[in-house]
Amino acid sequence: MPRQVPTPRTVEIPSAEAVAKERERLQYKKKYNRTLRSTIYALLVVAALAVLIATIFLPVLQVSGTSMEPTLADGDIILLLKSESFTTGEICGLYWQNKLLLKRVIGGPGDIIDIDAAGNVTVNGQELDEPYVTDKALGECDITLPYQVPENRYFVMGDHRSTSVDSRSSVIGCIEKEQIVGRAFLRVYPFDRISLLLQK
Repeated sequence: MPRQVPTPRTVEIPSAEAVAKERERLQYKKKYNRTLRSTIYALLVVAALAVLIATIFLPVLQVSGTSMEPTLADGDIILLLKSESFTTGEICGLYWQNKLLLKRVIGGPGDIIDIDAAGNVTVNGQELDEPYVTDKALGECDITLPYQVPENRYFVMGDHRSTSVDSRSSVIGCIEKEQIVGRAFLRVYPFDRISLLLQK
């Protein structure tokens, strides 16, 4: 039986133009992958720095509850500015029993606080002008008034005086300076209510 000779396979040799295009495609892919990796690394670094800055300098806090109404509403997102000093009228974020709360500073160390039955607040004999309060009330108050703020502590109250539990109650009392995270700096959400919160 005659031996069959295999049919030779035809190998198509690409043209110089096709080789050049393929080389260009591979180079572009390599460059694209390198650019993509660099972009991802850069975004990760930026994100890490943003988290670090937010943690150290601008802590973020979401309002929970109604104790700061009408100034701040439930669900608002606030940026805090770390600070070493706090003055009457400023809103501050503070730790209390592993919770972050927002309250307004009424008085500092040594100040004498008094509140009458109608909810008018005086500090060192001077009545506070509080345009941010719409429901003045003595509220939940079981401390003896007038009250002198101890050293290294701050007397704080919520703007919604009839419902806020704050330094007027012995449950919370005056806040140690170390408990305060920072001053409320900026409301960033909801977007239609973005506004600065620092005292002028």
